[in-house]
Amino acid sequence: MVNKAEWTTSTAIWSTRVSLARMDNKWTAMVVIALGRGARRFGELRTKVEGISAKVLTETLRSLERDGLVVRHVHAEMPPRVEYELTELGRTLHAPLQAIGRWAEEHAEEVLTARAAYDTGR
Repeated sequence: MVNKAEWTTSTAIWSTRVSLARMDNKWTAMVVIALGRGARRFGELRTKVEGISAKVLTETLRSLERDGLVVRHVHAEMPPRVEYELTELGRTLHAPLQAIGRWAEEHAEEVLTARAAYDTGR
């Protein structure tokens, strides 16, 4: 277990960087949101997270598992069945990511309009 160091400005900056590094790509957020409604098999996740390759999904799931945000369940069946699920820690990340997703949906048109105006002015 990692001991918490005494809080200082530098540790606050370090912990923020580590936390934000988790969101370093769009796939992480999309996988967490997809797992927000419960456990899913790999194929279900790949369908739900459109455009993600099998390789990138595997890497994303392993990274989330390493950080304690996702747990992998292997069921002793023939053929073996594997499911991925958010941990308690992962569920705490789901709500803010879902809110960001809602914001993006609500303001997509405004962002596209702003981009077009900016590009026209250049």
